[in-house]
Amino acid sequence: MTLPDGLRIPDGMRRGEDKMDLSELAFGGGGLDRAAHLRGEASALRASGSAQVLPIWRGRPLMAGVSGPGGDLHLELLAVDHPLITEHDPQWIYLGHQDGAPLFAADISAMPAYSHAADGGPGDPGMDMPAPPLGVLPEDARFPDLRSALAGLTPFESELAATARGILEWHRSHGFCAACGTRSEIDEAGWRRSCPACGRLHFPRTDPVVIMLVTSGNSVLLGRSPGWPEGMYSLLAGFMEPGETVSAAVAREVAEETGVRVGPSAILATQPWPFPASLMIGCHAEALSLEIDVDPTEIEHALWVTREDLVDVFAGTHPVIRRPRRGAIAQVLMKNWLAGTL
Repeated sequence: MTLPDGLRIPDGMRRGEDKMDLSELAFGGGGLDRAAHLRGEASALRASGSAQVLPIWRGRPLMAGVSGPGGDLHLELLAVDHPLITEHDPQWIYLGHQDGAPLFAADISAMPAYSHAADGGPGDPGMDMPAPPLGVLPEDARFPDLRSALAGLTPFESELAATARGILEWHRSHGFCAACGTRSEIDEAGWRRSCPACGRLHFPRTDPVVIMLVTSGNSVLLGRSPGWPEGMYSLLAGFMEPGETVSAAVAREVAEETGVRVGPSAILATQPWPFPASLMIGCHAEALSLEIDVDPTEIEHALWVTREDLVDVFAGTHPVIRRPRRGAIAQVLMKNWLAGTL
């Protein structure tokens, strides 16, 4: 049995014989130097003449190039005085440094949508959309949904985009002091909010989410949520609760969603997931029971999928289940299970 990209499934599936392949995992490990000690000097860094800026429009980073395998999709970084930024009431976030150059994100969500995609955004990769009307930009410059570009960016670019989107989404949803209700103010170059009334300081939050590769012999447990596109299935996942260990959260979520009981779990990989602000904790657990009893308030459907059927899923030839999104942690975990590299 051979995967489409040539990954071999070893005879006997000897666990731990090979190292996990995390090369396709998006949003992490890009080596961004966040230089937190320089956040107090952000204004001077922005005026230094060497700063570069990633424009973000309603959660979507500016990109250019061709998406998909063999494409040259990339983030489009601009100068701080580019009219696309200065004419749209930017909100500045200091992201860090690369090769001595300060890097910023600029939220330009005040810019109107010049062209609408089917999902309400200003265009996705592969769709006809004019470039933003201000300044000199590549003809294919656009603001695609970041999920659709998971596999096209370099590790550094994906970390930069995830950081920018995550911190700006936190500002969007946490504009008021949780202690007294007063509108808070951005400081520390975007990495803190302070309340002018009671002095309370607020910092960006990340919500831990367990995502589980639940297996039983030659099969893996998949499910789908209501409202997902037709044919989309994935690994089970859920938010951790206060006071829980990772293993306890895995067992609880699997039982709540499907009624399946699992044994102890092991952490395999993690992935920042800025939709809006999660850390996905990828785990593996063996099932202790097989009967599925779906809670319809949690998921729409769940099923056991054999290794042979999952190969067809990855090849895009399965009659029911569509190919998983490349770059997401669910796809990476399933691919490593198929390859025998967990």
